Amino acid sequence: MRGLGEFSAAIPMKRTVILLLAIAATLPASASIAIFTDGRSMKVAEFKAIDDQMKLTMANGGSVLVPLTRVDRIIDDEITTPEVVAEVKKIIEEGVFPRRSWRFNESSGPLFNSKYDKIIREAAQKFDVDAALVSAVIKAESDFNAREISNKGARGLMQLMPATAERFGVANSFDPVENIYAGTRYLKWLLKTFDGNADLAVAAYNAGEGNVWKYNGVPPFRETVTYINRIARNIRKAIETKQIASVEAR
Repeated sequence: MRGLGEFSAAIPMKRTVILLLAIAATLPASASIAIFTDGRSMKVAEFKAIDDQMKLTMANGGSVLVPLTRVDRIIDDEITTPEVVAEVKKIIEEGVFPRRSWRFNESSGPLFNSKYDKIIREAAQKFDVDAALVSAVIKAESDFNAREISNKGARGLMQLMPATAERFGVANSFDPVENIYAGTRYLKWLLKTFDGNADLAVAAYNAGEGNVWKYNGVPPFRETVTYINRIARNIRKAIETKQIASVEAR
């Protein structure tokens, strides 16, 4: 698996931004891409989770049923407007998350006073992740609904796809402890993979690490840009109100 540094060397930032702008200008928004656990992908016009299967419908009208555990995620096949690409450019150049350590710190706890705060703090401590970040991801993913099921088949508080749940040994995605521990462990893996860069780690939590590598940064998907901005806004607000300490990156 290649690290971010290798991609950065291959595609300088300026060239990456120019590439994104060129793609945005020439390609229309289309449907979605199903990414499978073996790395293969398929463009689809529609998708629907049915129990433990995913129905994928192609543009020509044909469809297939595949086990949900074979689907890593469904992402927007969307190169968006120049405005969204400009927002991506700003994120690449400036970042939206504070430049701080995202490791566990006693002074940085869950943000929203939910009934899951104790589990969040314990999982954050176990995997050495900032509990504030974990709680902000949960807020964005499910708004603390442990029974949440998305139209893409993601489940529980941290919206684990069945393939992700299987990857991290989760037997029941609706169990708050299992779900939060697995989601936090995945978030830790992403932070480590992207050298502690929360912009990239959170983008990858939404769009997949493959897309972060593909675009050499935050993918130009409207959903992903909105997602990371929403989470970063909650983090910044908490720092401003001193709900969490502004810990320097280390």
